[in-house]
Amino acid sequence: MARTASNGKKIGTPGQRQLRVGELVRHAMAEILARGELREPALEGVIVTVPEVRLSPDLKIATCYVMPLGGHDAAAVVEALDQHRRFLRGEVAHRINMKFAPDLRFRVDTSFEEGSRIDALLRSDPVIRRDVTTPGAADTDED
Repeated sequence: MARTASNGKKIGTPGQRQLRVGELVRHAMAEILARGELREPALEGVIVTVPEVRLSPDLKIATCYVMPLGGHDAAAVVEALDQHRRFLRGEVAHRINMKFAPDLRFRVDTSFEEGSRIDALLRSDPVIRRDVTTPGAADTDED
């Protein structure tokens, strides 16, 4: 059974405001990184994607999941972004319209690896592979 807060909302599921502000921060971060506004040797020539930003319920902490294109030196990219988090927070604050800009934290995005792992699992089993590759195979009802 899911736990609920006193306001009737499920605990652990982000609210509409969290999701909206997360998208604003994600777009601002992507714009900053795409334009090369951050002068950092570790980021030169590296295209960094920001697939997701999650905000804390009080909107004070934004966890930015980042991944360099190709996945090379992801730890170095996160470290470089962490070193410049004050500058990035200021740039994000200029781009989004909020009373307070959230504190930024950076993590390596592992969703691509997880998706690859699941895809490999689906392809490894012949029965699942047949169901996945044959259109409508799983939808047939034999009464």
